[in-house]
Amino acid sequence: MKITVIGGGPGGLYFSILTKKAMPHCQIDVYERNKPDDSFGFGVVFSDETLGEFLKRDMESYELIRSNFAYWDDIIIARDGEEVSIAGNGFCGCSRKTLLKLLHQRCREEGVSLHFEAEIPDESVFADSDIILAADGIGSAIRTKYQKEFGTQITLKKNRFVWLGSTKPLDAFTYFFRTTPHGVIVAHSYQYEPGMSTWIFECSDETWQKHGFEVTNEQDTISKIQELFKEELDGHPLISNKSHWRQFPHVVNKNWYYKNIVLLGDAKATAHYSIGSGTKLAMDCAIGLSDAVIANPTNVQAAFQQYEAIRRNPVEMIQYAALVSLDWFENMDRNNQHPFYQFAFGCMTRSKKVTYENLQIRDKSFTDKVLKEFNMNCHSELVTESNSTPAAFTTFKLRDLEFANRIVMAPMGQYKAVDGIVNDWHFQHYSSRALGGVGLILTEMTAISETGRITESCAGIYTHEQIEAWKRITAFVHSHSKTKIGIQIGHSGRKGATLEPWKGNNQPMNTPWELVAASALPFKEEFSVPKEMSVQEMAEVKMQFKQAAINAEQAGFDMIELQAHHGFLLASFLSPLTNIRTDEFGGTIENRLKYPLEVFKEMRSVFPNDKPMSVRISAADWAEGGISEDEVLVMAQAFKEAGADVINVSTGNTVANQNPVVGRMWQTPFSDAVRNSIHIPTITAGYIQDIDQINTIILNGRADLVALGRPLLLDPYFVRNAQAYENFKANDIDVSYQAGISHLYPLKASERKQMEGMKKALKPKSNKK
Repeated sequence: MKITVIGGGPGGLYFSILTKKAMPHCQIDVYERNKPDDSFGFGVVFSDETLGEFLKRDMESYELIRSNFAYWDDIIIARDGEEVSIAGNGFCGCSRKTLLKLLHQRCREEGVSLHFEAEIPDESVFADSDIILAADGIGSAIRTKYQKEFGTQITLKKNRFVWLGSTKPLDAFTYFFRTTPHGVIVAHSYQYEPGMSTWIFECSDETWQKHGFEVTNEQDTISKIQELFKEELDGHPLISNKSHWRQFPHVVNKNWYYKNIVLLGDAKATAHYSIGSGTKLAMDCAIGLSDAVIANPTNVQAAFQQYEAIRRNPVEMIQYAALVSLDWFENMDRNNQHPFYQFAFGCMTRSKKVTYENLQIRDKSFTDKVLKEFNMNCHSELVTESNSTPAAFTTFKLRDLEFANRIVMAPMGQYKAVDGIVNDWHFQHYSSRALGGVGLILTEMTAISETGRITESCAGIYTHEQIEAWKRITAFVHSHSKTKIGIQIGHSGRKGATLEPWKGNNQPMNTPWELVAASALPFKEEFSVPKEMSVQEMAEVKMQFKQAAINAEQAGFDMIELQAHHGFLLASFLSPLTNIRTDEFGGTIENRLKYPLEVFKEMRSVFPNDKPMSVRISAADWAEGGISEDEVLVMAQAFKEAGADVINVSTGNTVANQNPVVGRMWQTPFSDAVRNSIHIPTITAGYIQDIDQINTIILNGRADLVALGRPLLLDPYFVRNAQAYENFKANDIDVSYQAGISHLYPLKASERKQMEGMKKALKPKSNKK
């Protein structure tokens, strides 16, 4: 087999070493446009886990690399003179030039042919190669030539960054945050060999422009940054190496191979340097590709298929984590308002791979500082308790309503009502979660009218019988628990008259009632076209919402949440995808917001002033042309000024052709943006599964309350189990159930001990001598 590698970076070199070692009769040539000693950038970073993989694959490479690495266990986060060190993080750094030199040595030892200063005008000169490996970086000429075949997409991210070096010695991987008159600038810095450290400076484009930085003016960049970071540099100079300001290119390819060409490294996929995975990603994929070629020596296409099948999911997971990490840095100025330890905790947990429990195992002294600061400095609504109280179990107050903890039961349609009247099913559904200890119950969407229901089996709050049925539930909740109960009030709009989910999810009834919406746009082709509401009809529906608020108070609810999300009636006014009106209620976000805001104000005017109201919104439509972040902030600000006490931040379900990016805690960034830009409490939800994630979200300042849906469906005692797991002594367990404490708490303590043992076994190994 003849293999041609175009690009002499770590990925292409390591692939060549592994493949040639396993297939010595294979001819492998590496063509690199630069000289052997050329290297752009300064240091590279690996985790202990990655080094362990090198050990398994090629002992010779491992020994060479390991002997040239600088190791550290601590991460230091410093901001304007304050700093904290977090232990238990296993990392190592190496000069990029040294790494390449060592890999060159291994290539020669194994018989790989290296060709430097080799400009490749066209890959066709290697027509006789069985495999052409395009490892020629972000600007890959081969990938660019066949970008349609590879399905290449490159997105430039918002922040600006520049890669510099320094002689400043560092004892740990350090993030230096400096608040300047024009915004925050961060230095990602680490020592990679004696007397040399990498310093990547990053800031928003606005901050970059206000400082007057220039893309290629290296001396001006160094002069300005050395002055801004003179305390951090401590007299040491910055060093440039073609150090031009850039914006990070996020590269993805729908296909990783075409004919006999296969992609590797940054040509294939990039991961933001804030999770230190660029070189690691390239070398991990080099291992995967080499394995595939070795397993299929006579079938190149089978090798490429195996490579992509094995590596695509891990690569996309790392890319997703990198984007989440980058999002935190793109919002440094917003995050900078947090107290120091909360800010540091947010930096450490930004990619969602690390959580409160992970950090507690690595360095309990750090998480103790975070928790103490939280309990001392959180909102004035919080009744401060002992510093050992887990964040999820601190109290929270909206107006005169105080929740025993921060865990909310999210609205979940039960589709069990008859004529809109809730029954025994709903009684057990809500009462069991109240006894289970949730801080707040939010009911399923409850309709303001018969035609405002989603299905024929939805609950209502528009008749006397419905009010009395709800009153039975609220009375039990108040009599037998400390749980508060709120009602979500809404109108289905164009998504009404559908079948119950188990009869046909999002499928219309055979004989639907007349649907109304902001505009005459059906939700799906098979749905009836809704009637565009006239001003008179809007006024009538607004009065129905107002009456529903009066009815909710009569039914004994502690709180109201207005449904203005997921494409239902009020949400259809808010999104530009569903509102194409040309009157005063269409067009700009201010116009689209008018009617939902009028509805909210009418409800607020009749609901008792000591009781809070929430609004649930969709902060993204997950579709082209949907609502923007700026428009979401305008909405949140308007509802806040109208008297909303909390915003329940959801996303999506506005249009049928949505394409959401789903993952753990996937909606928290939207809650974060609303909470910390508008300064209003928020509720978040979305694939949140355990108490560790809840504590992490709250301590991060991404939300004040966390709503759980599906986790509570088959575990109504989720909160009681979590309290036992955290060894939190709850004071709201009914006397009839208190005997269960002696069983549950030791059981959960044992489960936690086992879980922590597993996590300790997986945590990075200490490199301290």
